Amino acid sequence: MAAPRAETPKPFIQFEGGNLQMKAESLHIMTTSRTSMKVSCLEFTRVWIPDQDEVWKAAEITRDYKEGDLVLHLQLEDGTPLEYQVGPKSNALPFLRNPDILVGENDLTALSYLHEPAVLHNLRVRFLESNNIYTYCGIVLVAINPYEQLQIYGEEVITAYNGQNMGDMDPHIFAVAEEAYKQMIRDEKNQSIIVSGESGAGKTVSAKYAMRYFATVGGSSSDANVEEKVLASNPIMEAIGNAKTTRNDNSSRFGKYIQIVFSKHYHIIGANMRTYLLEKSRVVFQAEDERNYHIFYQLCASASLPEFKELSLMSAEDFTYTSLGENIFIDGVNDAEDLKKTREAFTLLGIKESSQSGIFKIMASILHLGNVEIISERDGESCHVGRNNVHLQHFCRLLGVELKQMDHWLCHRKLATASETYVKTMSSKQANNARDALAKHIYARLFDWIVGHINKALQTSSKQHSFIGVLDIYGFETFEVNSFEQFCINYANEKLQQQFNSHVFKLEQDEYMKENIPWTLIDFYDNQPCIDLIEARLGILDLLDEECKVPKGTDQNWAQKLYKQHASSAHFQKPRMSNTSFIIIHFADK
Repeated sequence: MAAPRAETPKPFIQFEGGNLQMKAESLHIMTTSRTSMKVSCLEFTRVWIPDQDEVWKAAEITRDYKEGDLVLHLQLEDGTPLEYQVGPKSNALPFLRNPDILVGENDLTALSYLHEPAVLHNLRVRFLESNNIYTYCGIVLVAINPYEQLQIYGEEVITAYNGQNMGDMDPHIFAVAEEAYKQMIRDEKNQSIIVSGESGAGKTVSAKYAMRYFATVGGSSSDANVEEKVLASNPIMEAIGNAKTTRNDNSSRFGKYIQIVFSKHYHIIGANMRTYLLEKSRVVFQAEDERNYHIFYQLCASASLPEFKELSLMSAEDFTYTSLGENIFIDGVNDAEDLKKTREAFTLLGIKESSQSGIFKIMASILHLGNVEIISERDGESCHVGRNNVHLQHFCRLLGVELKQMDHWLCHRKLATASETYVKTMSSKQANNARDALAKHIYARLFDWIVGHINKALQTSSKQHSFIGVLDIYGFETFEVNSFEQFCINYANEKLQQQFNSHVFKLEQDEYMKENIPWTLIDFYDNQPCIDLIEARLGILDLLDEECKVPKGTDQNWAQKLYKQHASSAHFQKPRMSNTSFIIIHFADK
């Protein structure tokens, strides 16, 4: 019998709050349309006005305003008077402030005025004055990353939230998890929790806490310790899929959807994990002050262990693929100790010592491959590997491939036609690109193999009754250099935001309309035009596919096609100083 269809996901929005002057674009939450003043407003009305430094500033109207006036007479909180220009050719009328009695509410929907400055101010007050990182917005939980460990996730807290209704206690990730667990039991429907937000907002940690909650309240009835195995997948996936970025010391560089499977008695009996968009480019390139995947540094930090002698490892500083970011350490992190936890997790999940040894051999071989020096010949059209390259020897020994063959094919490529096969030389640039492509491919295949074995360890022979899914996917990203991977990540986030809009606004408003509840329709942001720009016919992906099929297709040709096709799109821009780049205007940023 087919598993029951999952209920519409429960959104959980994660925000980054390291900067206390939280900027509007960092908040992935859509609110009601602009609540402006009426055409006449009285003296002492309190408002929000835009500010370049603080985003929004509080002010008070000092003179009555009448329709048609072009100036609002305001006074800022520090007593400074301000003549604020309004009208069709200047600023719109400012947002109204909420009464003080409502500020700090634990549910944003309780505010009289629900707009951007009201949301930001309420979150800021709760975060700074009450030390609350969680706030509800109806069925959505909003979280601010405090960038420190808080003592609010212990067993006693789980016990306190177990069995409680959402809203009866303070907002918490455990309240969302309990609601999903309770609705699964009560309605006999599968549930999903979506953890969404920008890069560095703390999504992965929140997903781990949700999984811990399910593992505790839905502990297995047998001695199989299934819930321990579910949690053991975390250190492994963090080792092979997480890395230090400029935003986050432990950033997930892949997306994952974990289904936690329950029996008819609602005990955990297994789990299954699907992964998305592994950032393969990180294997061969890291920006300044970033690191490669944690597992490489864990291995290098443990190079002196007797069982790792055959890997011929050195310090991470001495390998090209681990030193490009020029900072191999993370404050407060002991890579050697973390490897012990990774190995313990492998063992708990039933991955044999021989398989673990094979994993580490492949990881080490990738590091050695990055140190293989390819030297250009004088003609510039061919190249060769430096004589007696010790790293190529280690690579071939660890993977069991023939040294002579590897030496040859690193610098040559084979072209097959209908009638003949040609072997052509490559320039040193082409050969280096091919070497890096090989490293990325090996790592991606190993990553998939490990995920497959984790799933084998977590699968159950018992009959599945229901599941709760936890989606922890990339947050929106924008860097100095945005590659195809950032494009895919932000495309995925655009689709996720559409799901969020549909669930929180469109479907909810449809219910109001069906039940004839008096209601003013909310004018929410529709990101379908941006999605069409990417995925529709003659969109960005369509034109990319076309250029890839053209003999000698180039970035320049593709860019010119994009400029011609999408010049009129409100979501597409051509940079002034480039003919090979383009800008997409996403819901979160450019």
